[in-house]
Amino acid sequence: MTINTTVDKGTVTIALAGRLDAVTAPELMACLEDSLGSATGLRIDCSALEYISSAGLRVLMKARSAMATKGPLTITGVNDMIREVFDITGFADVFTLE
Repeated sequence: MTINTTVDKGTVTIALAGRLDAVTAPELMACLEDSLGSATGLRIDCSALEYISSAGLRVLMKARSAMATKGPLTITGVNDMIREVFDITGFADVFTLE
């Protein structure tokens, strides 16, 4: 998986490419821990994400908790396959998907 991080006016954007699974989830968790210190918003760009497992969903829930008092968390670029995972697991009701 490839992770690219940018910051614009306090909003951290993390663009994911490849597979977010048990092998790569710790890498995303480390990136979030490094990036969210003074963040006022978080955008996770999934436009190049090919697959997400329960381990990846768990990291997104941790990010949601970390952002609870800081600002909004938005997940963008969700393709049909990733959206289906969010729908089946009920995460589509928990996250703002664009």
